[in-house]
Amino acid sequence: MIGTAAQKDIVSHLTQTQILQGALDFCKTFNFGLAAWRLPDSSDIHILIDDSENQTFDEVPIEEQPEGFIFSPFEKEKKKVYLKASLKINLTEARVTNSKKTELLDKFEKHLKHCHQQSNSESTQSQFEVIDTASGPYESLVAKAVSAIQDGKFQKVVPSRFKEIQLNQDFCPASHFLKLENEYKKSFISLVYSSKTNLWIGATPEILIQTRGNIFTTVALAGTQAYDPQKPISDTSWTQKEIEEQAFVSRYIINSFKKIRLREFDEHGPKTVVAGNLLHLKTAFTVDMQATNFPQLGSVMLDLLHPTSAICGMPLDSSYQFLKQHENYDRKFFAGYLGPVNDDEGTSIFVNLRCMEIDESTGRLYAGAGVTEDSNPHKEWLETEMKMNTLLNIIKL
Repeated sequence: MIGTAAQKDIVSHLTQTQILQGALDFCKTFNFGLAAWRLPDSSDIHILIDDSENQTFDEVPIEEQPEGFIFSPFEKEKKKVYLKASLKINLTEARVTNSKKTELLDKFEKHLKHCHQQSNSESTQSQFEVIDTASGPYESLVAKAVSAIQDGKFQKVVPSRFKEIQLNQDFCPASHFLKLENEYKKSFISLVYSSKTNLWIGATPEILIQTRGNIFTTVALAGTQAYDPQKPISDTSWTQKEIEEQAFVSRYIINSFKKIRLREFDEHGPKTVVAGNLLHLKTAFTVDMQATNFPQLGSVMLDLLHPTSAICGMPLDSSYQFLKQHENYDRKFFAGYLGPVNDDEGTSIFVNLRCMEIDESTGRLYAGAGVTEDSNPHKEWLETEMKMNTLLNIIKL
């Protein structure tokens, strides 16, 4: 359990929501960094607190880092945040798993005790007001993208948009993180805060890179349709446009392997997978880093893959420039990447999709859709609506 013998009793009466929200309030009060997450198909929820100055970096060679959590923007030229594990807690078991500074743990426990004495209540209100739902601007952007593809400027591009919602004053990020965790077992669930990033919450289905022991994994995930629980997954059919979209992402990964002359990899897929309220096509690629004598494959592929064609386009340079010119907003950490680095389970870094940025009482949801020559602007807008509903459906509960 968390705490000394004198403090166990007060902590034992706190719920997971109270501990996580207490940790978030603690970090906001003292200007610390926080990451909370749960890996797909896992029952363990982790909280990491970094009591340093939330430093930013141009590059983060992950194999050389102490245990921590990386959070990177979409734009490669922007700085990345790396949160070090000054204090780490397994929230599921309510125990400290890594505490490098006794005084930080004592300070945190005192904060939890104070919060508990102040209030034992947890808000259940989650109403919100959508600020803007107009489809016209995004449909115009998709039409421009289709025209550019027809002109031969690129083969695929992934324009995105955001939707702002006004959150209830009692909105509790910790409570909604735990609702996401309970609802989307096969997604990576995250809550990240630092002075450099604002607060982000998300449920992403897409692995960017993962290293477990000597095994490296990356995934091509593309093609989207609504999931009907009453219909067997084996009965799912995909359009030529969706199959082609997924093939672009797989080809991008294979071309990245070719750039480093790596030919020894296993390919599994594509197959249909469930991701919350959606279905996608997925192909997994694995490499034995020991057999290929490539111990730094994680860092190398992270640099080569991001941003993938699933979140930017193909070819990369021309599709990226189109987005910079026509999206007319800053994606910030949407479609960047995030995840735990060098913990007991290895390194697991995911693309930051199905996410929401929270700034005081305003939430900003982000989503994009893969556009090819056969895309229909209104259908692509509907796809972004479905993706945003991954979080909105939980906020409504």
